[in-house]
Amino acid sequence: MAMRRILNGMAALALVAAAFASMSAEAQEEFPFGFVMTLDAARMPGSKRIPSIEIGDDGEVILELWCDGGKGKFSVAGNTLVFIPGAMENRTCSPERAQADRDLLAALGSTATWQRQGEAVTLIGSKSLRFLINGN
Repeated sequence: MAMRRILNGMAALALVAAAFASMSAEAQEEFPFGFVMTLDAARMPGSKRIPSIEIGDDGEVILELWCDGGKGKFSVAGNTLVFIPGAMENRTCSPERAQADRDLLAALGSTATWQRQGEAVTLIGSKSLRFLINGN
């Protein structure tokens, strides 16, 4: 009888563990369509701005970089990600911010995969870019 309780307890524990593993795997697999994400980076000296990406439900993207802004598109299949840049608005900015914008666009363009852990999304390519999903 004691052995039966132990086995039943172990079976229940295994079911709970499997349920939690399933939930965390699902959370990691969901790309954050319909959300705004902010680059996990420090502000540049003399600026309050940090790059952000607003991702529409169909993958359309509105970018706000260190200086410039524009549009693009994310195409997602599983953990594979392709960023396609669109028209960019060229704003007047310092050479440092303009170079940082070019570097960020190049890194986004080289993105091949992504992963999500909770509210953090990492875009992985020639350089890993970590974004935080903005809460409402």
